[in-house]
Amino acid sequence: MQRPFYHDHPDDLAVTTEVVAARPGRVALARSPFFQGGGGQLADRGLIRWSGGEAAIAGFETAEGQAWALLAEPVEPAGTVEAVVDPAFRQMMRELHTDTHLLNAYVFQLFDGALVTGVQMNEDGTARMDFDLPDADSERLRRLDEPINAAIRQDLAVTDSYVPLAAAQAEHGLIRTRSAAPPPTADGLIRIVEIAGLDRQACGGTHLASTGASRPVKVLKIDNKGRHNRRIKIGLVGLAPGT
Repeated sequence: MQRPFYHDHPDDLAVTTEVVAARPGRVALARSPFFQGGGGQLADRGLIRWSGGEAAIAGFETAEGQAWALLAEPVEPAGTVEAVVDPAFRQMMRELHTDTHLLNAYVFQLFDGALVTGVQMNEDGTARMDFDLPDADSERLRRLDEPINAAIRQDLAVTDSYVPLAAAQAEHGLIRTRSAAPPPTADGLIRIVEIAGLDRQACGGTHLASTGASRPVKVLKIDNKGRHNRRIKIGLVGLAPGT
């Protein structure tokens, strides 16, 4: 089963590896610690370091059958390199992503299984989730930070497992979005992220090992986005504007 490196080694943020292909300003690695973005989560930041220098990561791309790290300079590293993830940015994304799971869990439980219609995490410590909630009481939605922060204080374990795609599709509540499910592994498995005693849902991003590693969150805003969609914006307390 081919799993992303950051799923099995979420805390290994500096990896020595080999260049398997290179072009000016891009490099493909034998092992990559970088999350390339997706599902509303921003891609990792970081750098590639080698004997001749270093270059910041400018983005990621899949092309020519390879996953490429795009570099901020038109250099072409070769041989052995060190791939280094920005730890502060990874930590913030892990917090936000775990907290969006908590938000999703309580909306699903308290609002009749409402599904996600969109999600976006931001570099300022905020995130927004859109839900199919045409008749929801906005005041109830504004108070969702209370159970979310209670779950953070409980320091619930966050783990993952893999199930066949057909099983994930058959089990009510594992796939929570109206869009596509997370991409399966090469052998047709879907990753399930579980918050102990609270929630299980399909997801491919990076998360905390337990909820207690997150800062508290605050519900910042509730917006109506069309006839059905309700947008909930949250922020990490002490980091996001308005907290």
